[in-house]
Amino acid sequence: MKLYCLVLTLSVILLAEFSVKAEVGKSLKSSQFKLNSKFEKKSNDKQLEVIAGAAVSTKPANVEKAGSLVQLLIGAGGIYSAFLFYGLYQEAIFHFKTKDGTQFKQTWFLQALEALANTLVGYIGLKVTGGTQGLSQETFAMAGIAQVCAKAFTSSALANGVSFPIVTLAKSGKMVPVMVGALLLGNAKYSLKNYISVLSIVAGTVLVSMGNKKSDGKASSPVGLAFIAASLACDGWNGGLQERMKVVNKSMGVKAKAYDLMFWTNLYMAATALVVAAFSGELQSGLNFCIKNPAVFKMIGKFAACSAFGQSFIFYTINNFDSLVCTTVTTTRKVFSVLLSIIINGHRLDPVGWAGLGLATAGIVSEIQDKSSHGAPVPSAKKDDKKAK
Repeated sequence: MKLYCLVLTLSVILLAEFSVKAEVGKSLKSSQFKLNSKFEKKSNDKQLEVIAGAAVSTKPANVEKAGSLVQLLIGAGGIYSAFLFYGLYQEAIFHFKTKDGTQFKQTWFLQALEALANTLVGYIGLKVTGGTQGLSQETFAMAGIAQVCAKAFTSSALANGVSFPIVTLAKSGKMVPVMVGALLLGNAKYSLKNYISVLSIVAGTVLVSMGNKKSDGKASSPVGLAFIAASLACDGWNGGLQERMKVVNKSMGVKAKAYDLMFWTNLYMAATALVVAAFSGELQSGLNFCIKNPAVFKMIGKFAACSAFGQSFIFYTINNFDSLVCTTVTTTRKVFSVLLSIIINGHRLDPVGWAGLGLATAGIVSEIQDKSSHGAPVPSAKKDDKKAK
């Protein structure tokens, strides 16, 4: 079954990746054809010849970073294997019960251990690849706080009875707070397709929640759902901070590398989680729980390791391909995480739930396609057309 799932997921990744490349390639050929036609009509204009020739020869970043099939298999396979097991261990940790029925609920303690594992791997990567000097530590600190809060609230939703499929699908709708923040704080504009995609994910998640029949027969608690809402709000906050980080670092004349982001963000995440865990008493209670229940500590160790190595494979994929390929892999992974959880952990869906899963999946696929069309070089070609005139 595990081998079948792996082959299936890799096949979907390759299909999604090749469809993205095909769409980008078509857009590139179209823009080149337009520029070549304009060049032929005005071949006597030497200035136009130089401008049009430069425009045609300019390759967009997402075409330059083509990567190889082997690199795609390594990156995508690493992301899928790491985060599929990441989801399974995360769910198992919060489903664990002692003989007296006590469950693990120390979410900030868990986030501290996960962030420390990511910091360690990020530090090793930083030493191997070389770090960037002069980065804005204030923006890293704020982004770290927002991100660890989002992850801790997600874990709190699981600890308070919300099923893993609902949490994962709801988190796929993080574009909602991002869009709201951009509309309120900026002058962002979204297409009708953007709104339909997001609404499909949200509506699908609601239907899955309605059609989800957990093995214990309990419904998702209002407290758990409130934690999901808080997590999504932190995702929106973090999205704005990430954009601010780019602007601030650019104004300082520096650009963060992959392992700069991994190390510094997780360092501040770990510091925040440790402080909250210490003051809330979770640090001591979490340690005591793990000492009394070594099985949980082993699961937490594997969970943290999957997170650290999964992030490394994400950066590997970004370095060898464009961000769209990485987004395609990480987004489709969520769908398979849900399916894997349903199969392995006994989550039962009625027809309404399956319809919701299909609707949410369609919204996710539509979001990927939208990013694919945005990644095509058509806008830059139009800009060069204007210069040529």
